[in-house]
Amino acid sequence: MIKTFYFIVIFAFGLCFLSCKKGEKNEIDFEKFSVDKGLPQNDTIKLLSKHPELKLFKDEKIESKTRTAYIIETTNLFQVDNYKCKAASKNDTLEILLNNNNGFFGNGVLLKVFEDRFLIKDIDPKTLHGEIKFIKTRPVYQKLALNKSNFQKKDSIYGFIDYATKVDSFTKIFRGYFKAIIK
Repeated sequence: MIKTFYFIVIFAFGLCFLSCKKGEKNEIDFEKFSVDKGLPQNDTIKLLSKHPELKLFKDEKIESKTRTAYIIETTNLFQVDNYKCKAASKNDTLEILLNNNNGFFGNGVLLKVFEDRFLIKDIDPKTLHGEIKFIKTRPVYQKLALNKSNFQKKDSIYGFIDYATKVDSFTKIFRGYFKAIIK
């Protein structure tokens, strides 16, 4: 009888522990994005087409003739505006990479867009050559606007992001416009 009682107590405790762990993994912030069909006519987007794409390192292969992003990242320590945009369709998810990778380190975000929702993952700048890893952050607010909600390969995508998140002891604000052709 006592063995049965101990078994039930340990079993119940184990279930509680497993359910708490499962709940932690599901804490992902999905948000709805808005559709703004006027984004291709936005003044900043038009200016991107008048400037050549950034070259972040000497041997870099430039994929676009014109600039693909004007995003300003602001933290307590610095302000950066040398970002590029790449977009790819993978199964039912559109992945938009807003990054300033120079071949040795990079910074930025990966947007995962599916149905009418999006998820933002922050890129860890402390990675080895060619790696992309993500860091855990605590979003303060996030807003994404795209020019349409249905995407196909070879479509043009235009967007606006306004995102703030807590990273360790500082706040990172990431805001601006981007465009790309979906691969």
